[in-house]
Amino acid sequence: RRSMSQVRLAALLFLQVWPACAIDNGKGATPPMGWRSWNLYGGNVNQQLIEGIMDGMASKNRTVGGVPTSLCDLGYCDVGLDDNWQLCAEKGAGSQYSYHDDAGFPTVNEARFPDMKAMTNRAHRLGLTAGWYHNNCICAEHRCGTGVYHGETDSRCYEGDVAALIELGFDSVKLDNCGSMKDLDLWAGLMNSSGRPILIENCHWGDTTPNETWCPWNTFRTSGDVRASYGSIVRNLQTTVQWAISGLSRPGCWAYPDMLEVGCKHGPGGPSDPGLTPAETRSHFGSWAIVSSPLVLSYDVNDPAIADAVWHVVSNRDAIRVNRAWAGLSGAPFAQAEETVVHTWIEPLSSSGAPTRGLELATSSRKEQALAPRWQYFYKPLEPAGASTAVLLMNHDAKAADLTVAFADMPGVTCSACKVYDIWSQQPLGVFTVSFTAKALEAHDSAFLIITPAEGVGLVGDEVA
Repeated sequence: RRSMSQVRLAALLFLQVWPACAIDNGKGATPPMGWRSWNLYGGNVNQQLIEGIMDGMASKNRTVGGVPTSLCDLGYCDVGLDDNWQLCAEKGAGSQYSYHDDAGFPTVNEARFPDMKAMTNRAHRLGLTAGWYHNNCICAEHRCGTGVYHGETDSRCYEGDVAALIELGFDSVKLDNCGSMKDLDLWAGLMNSSGRPILIENCHWGDTTPNETWCPWNTFRTSGDVRASYGSIVRNLQTTVQWAISGLSRPGCWAYPDMLEVGCKHGPGGPSDPGLTPAETRSHFGSWAIVSSPLVLSYDVNDPAIADAVWHVVSNRDAIRVNRAWAGLSGAPFAQAEETVVHTWIEPLSSSGAPTRGLELATSSRKEQALAPRWQYFYKPLEPAGASTAVLLMNHDAKAADLTVAFADMPGVTCSACKVYDIWSQQPLGVFTVSFTAKALEAHDSAFLIITPAEGVGLVGDEVA
């Protein structure tokens, strides 16, 4: 195992040779899955809470098809610690920096996290991976790292953070957009040179995005923070569309409209986290699945009532298979209503007028609004040449509606007589000709389907159960 000094030496060698390019760390071949702390705990987090979540992710106290199954068995194996693990300078770090010592190493708040290495060891013993968080928002670091993409003149805090990441045994990292440490080429190169593959989330809120040859991360946020409100979810979902259409959301570089709000209520957003209805929960999870978003939970996995309410959604293996399938497109809309509806929610603000970050007291609020088509249809090819296609019919309206889709309008679908499989009920619905209608789909609900030629065999039934 490399020491922090050895990692720093490797970093210095990297700085002389690393070119800007797409990262090749072997991570993110399929959209990452796991859990992250922010939407549940905000800044009120500590080692005991995170270790409790790790235990819950590995617990087989629920079943799928009669078989005891953990969240990790389903693929949700990375447990990520978000902001407020650090000791801020005004609280006694004693440095020229906000939460680094003078050598550039991060200062951990040991009252909250007395032994991070023991925490990551616990994850590994349970068959999990452990995620960390840097370029923090709480006591953001503005005095270490002066450039934004290229031309960095002070890399010591980058080097110190990566050295700590490796030494403490973390497997993934979320890089936020609040401090000055925004050079993602530098971050990626330092991690690659460490010899330990680290899955990297670019959380720059859509400010730093890939092109055909440049993506030094594995997932990239396309939006600001999501709230547990249907309007916020629909708004964030739309930010993935341009990346799907351009082909830039792809294996190893996935567009990500933020964590799942499934099972979350009254979280860090306060009034703007009212929670989702069962119908909204289905639509939220289904839409993240069909656009190949990372599926990152944030609910209290140890609360039996919450876990019971969402288990049938988050454990739906058909939806997960759709999310992880790859046949050349990450998932995009193909039809939508001309008429629009308005969704509103409340955004809490700090004294600076910016959205709060968990520990800040909300001193005001503002009403947010998002326009959405009354209905919207997404598709994702699961197999080439129309052999199997996933379709999500979303009712964004505030009242029930019949939603009809013509097979001829589905990109790549060539059958006029098609088998339709219902992902939510995990049952075949039969063979339909010309079109399919989801009848009386309630407000904010969705029909999640797999379409295959009637004469063929596709990704349906027992093959995905």
